[in-house]
Amino acid sequence: MLWRHGQTAWNLEHRFQGQTDIPLDETGEAQAEQAARRLATLRPDAIFSSDLTRAQQTAAPLARLTGLPVTLDKDLRERFGGDWEGLSDADIRERYPAERATWNPPNGEPSRAVAERVAGVLDRVADSLAEGQLAVLVGHGAALRIGMERFLGIFVEDTPILGGLTNCSWSVIELRGGRRRLQEYNAGSLPDPVVIGDDQ
Repeated sequence: MLWRHGQTAWNLEHRFQGQTDIPLDETGEAQAEQAARRLATLRPDAIFSSDLTRAQQTAAPLARLTGLPVTLDKDLRERFGGDWEGLSDADIRERYPAERATWNPPNGEPSRAVAERVAGVLDRVADSLAEGQLAVLVGHGAALRIGMERFLGIFVEDTPILGGLTNCSWSVIELRGGRRRLQEYNAGSLPDPVVIGDDQ
């Protein structure tokens, strides 16, 4: 299960966060608490999280409810946004129209590198699980989406296949008989859901 972090102030301002370490806001904390109560009923066997604060804060309520430790993995971090970090979407559209069209930030991390990095985490975690076990991986909108596309074999560079992920939503990939199936995408009932751009 891949779980996107809760809302931050920069999400509300439509700013590109990338690897800038922004905490959850009050709504994001409430989203994480509510989602954690639902996810805890699934009795996960392991929790992994990006080492960025907003992801760790999202993972914390689930760890508290389940008693599981959170394993931090920097490969679950959001895409590095280079020159875009901290800029609003309006600023990015105005200053970098060509790069915005393909979602490739100048001096940032290319989509292919993000895909390989995050899919690598998914492979490692999948290999560590026994049949029927569930791991929850807490991360970020663009990185999780791109990593899922690569893991599922549908990644096309500079052409998003899956839609954007809302704050604190989760997606479920089932592994059975050597096959990978996307069972749920962008799921979850959250307080004050905020739909934002892919790489925010």
